[in-house]
Amino acid sequence: MSDLKKDAGVSRRDFIRMGSAVGIGTALAGMAISACAKEVATSPGAAKVGPMDTVRLGIIGVGNQGSQHYRNFLKIDGVEIVAVCDLIEDKVKRMQDWTAEAGKKKPVGYFKGPNDYKRMCAEQELDLVFTATPWSLHAPIMVEAMKTGSHAATEVPAAVTIEECWELVETSEKYNKHCVMMENVCYMEPEMMIFNMTRQGVFGELLHGEGAYNHDLRNYKLGSAYEGNWRIYHSINRDGNLYPTHGLGPIAQCMNISRGDRFDYLVSMSTTAHGLKEFATKNLGPDHEFAKANYKCGDINTSMIKTVKGKTIYLVHDTNLPRPYSRINLVQGTKGITQGFSDLTHENLIHIEGLTEPHSWEPLMTHADKYKHPLITQMEEMAKGANHGGADFIEDYRLIHCLRNGLATDMDVYEAADWTVVSGLTEISVANRSQAVDFPDFTRGQWKTREPLGILKI
Repeated sequence: MSDLKKDAGVSRRDFIRMGSAVGIGTALAGMAISACAKEVATSPGAAKVGPMDTVRLGIIGVGNQGSQHYRNFLKIDGVEIVAVCDLIEDKVKRMQDWTAEAGKKKPVGYFKGPNDYKRMCAEQELDLVFTATPWSLHAPIMVEAMKTGSHAATEVPAAVTIEECWELVETSEKYNKHCVMMENVCYMEPEMMIFNMTRQGVFGELLHGEGAYNHDLRNYKLGSAYEGNWRIYHSINRDGNLYPTHGLGPIAQCMNISRGDRFDYLVSMSTTAHGLKEFATKNLGPDHEFAKANYKCGDINTSMIKTVKGKTIYLVHDTNLPRPYSRINLVQGTKGITQGFSDLTHENLIHIEGLTEPHSWEPLMTHADKYKHPLITQMEEMAKGANHGGADFIEDYRLIHCLRNGLATDMDVYEAADWTVVSGLTEISVANRSQAVDFPDFTRGQWKTREPLGILKI
């Protein structure tokens, strides 16, 4: 657990290095975090590789979410699961049994400690390494995979620190390997329909978005959902938006972030922390280590992002208090607005000038016949029964489809870095009385000419 505690946050060395370039506490323009880019010999640009008939896959971390992806890959044509790695031997054996039951060759199992993934990457000939491990291992595993010849994909977030975000970008460029963060919310039906509508100009010129991860996770963080309670240590050691990508990713796609626009700067603030300590005291007892712990992460973190082209994004992280689930999922332009509401269906509502009654809402799905995303239509049957309403299957299928056909992946290393780095930047802003913090330009100027994401199909 010491490694998890050590890795959980922007390191003091990173903070001092970034702050020294501009003077911590300065009242001037903003903190120039772009200065933390290394001098690299690589050229910016997403990986470009040819097609492959079969994707030889190694999966690391097969707990709750990882095992769901494993099931999906067993059903997707053109995938050979060569190796599976986890700390728990029984989980590895369960995946091997699932593979045999599916009539396929059992993968080689790796379970000899937290660094056994390195042995897997060294020994096996893999085209893709997929990780669904604790957050602090995501970037190290993907870097190891790319350096040993594999493309890399990870559950969210892609990294923990700003420095790790740069390392992912530079490694992907150096070795010409895909490095993908699997943000499943981008494949959910409302988000995909809204994206389709933005591409068809329904909302006019986009100006503003709002996203969130509002989810009562107290029982997850302090219960038995994660081996070693690894997630709670991020709340003990860090203060900022620890999990930004679910709410931010779909909005960033609609706004063409890193593909015609980019995040410019953010400001962030947090409330004080009460929720986890009170929950631990009540449910685990006042003498439990988590009841006695001091939690650094404020119960609610609120951030504002400005893009270079003048768009704004409101972003919230709220996981330590009693509340219904919500991602907000708001997109607003010159012709209309859509927003998710925290009812039992999480259904989006919409208002389009000239189509909706003035000063009123209507269900987003009223317009499904015209604007339902074609990828959802094509894959509804295939994705039935998969996790998160089928979104996990669609994202897994699309990843394999792109690799087998030599296509650019739906989300690349620059989006992984742009969406993930929000955590580290909010930590700096919160620690400095909500001063503005500049975003790094991971594309080094290529955002101006990179093609926007199109309407995906299979």
